[in-house]
Amino acid sequence: MKLLRFGPAGHENTAVLLPDGRRLDVSAAFPDYDEKFFATDGLARLAAWLASPAAASAPLVPAGARLGPPLARPSKIICIGLNYRDHAAESGMATPAEPVVFFKSTTALVGPDDDLVIPRNSEKTDWEVELAVVIGRVTRHVSVAEAPAYIAGYAVHNDYSERAWQLERGGQWVKGKSADTFAPLGPWLVTADEVPDSSNLRLWLTVNGRKFQDGNTRNLIFDVPFVVSYLSLFMTLLPGDVISTGTPAGVGLGQKPPLYLKPGDVVELGIDGLGAQRQTARAWQG
Repeated sequence: MKLLRFGPAGHENTAVLLPDGRRLDVSAAFPDYDEKFFATDGLARLAAWLASPAAASAPLVPAGARLGPPLARPSKIICIGLNYRDHAAESGMATPAEPVVFFKSTTALVGPDDDLVIPRNSEKTDWEVELAVVIGRVTRHVSVAEAPAYIAGYAVHNDYSERAWQLERGGQWVKGKSADTFAPLGPWLVTADEVPDSSNLRLWLTVNGRKFQDGNTRNLIFDVPFVVSYLSLFMTLLPGDVISTGTPAGVGLGQKPPLYLKPGDVVELGIDGLGAQRQTARAWQG
């Protein structure tokens, strides 16, 4: 299944992308895709409902409706840094011996095509296409072999970063990762049964039509099952939590000279089988 949410920011309704491309509004039966939904076997309940007569009378999503993030604000967004060897090299950093873990504020979460707001006084806003993993049930101390059973699905994530705040201000990376609009997610959550091999997915990103990133998850240093298992040793992962697994080479920081986003720039990105996003950058106002 492909789950999506639509409508005004903060007031989204739930829907499903059908195989024929229609978008079915399921909000009458499933108010939101949140922690409770995943924790109460929501994916199985949704699949059963779609096969029932009730689904036949459900309305379609209006044409042109805004897409929000495909799940309600999770308890946490956990990111893995420097998880592609080519990206570590272009960043001038050593290949990590263990996953580099940092958090991204959940207030950064937006829809896949919402504008990117370049923060006030930012001069180094950068892009990062990433595979995001969504947790399906409470996860603690699971093995690598067990980890896939705890995954609800996958989505496209653009892990926007303000490099000066991330790397030049001291302390933790979270400062450069958490501005409003810095976590576009979607367009949909693709359930794990539709992604049989998370270790062979192509990721790509363009800025103003020029391709900067073109990678594959087979080049991950730490693959998805390992990352889920590893994180579960240090914290409880809750249903609906998002794990962003790192970006391949081609970020603005790695260009010679470095290249950063400015108002009017258009960023497009996607992952094969998971959909695509499009953001237009604009200056902060306020």
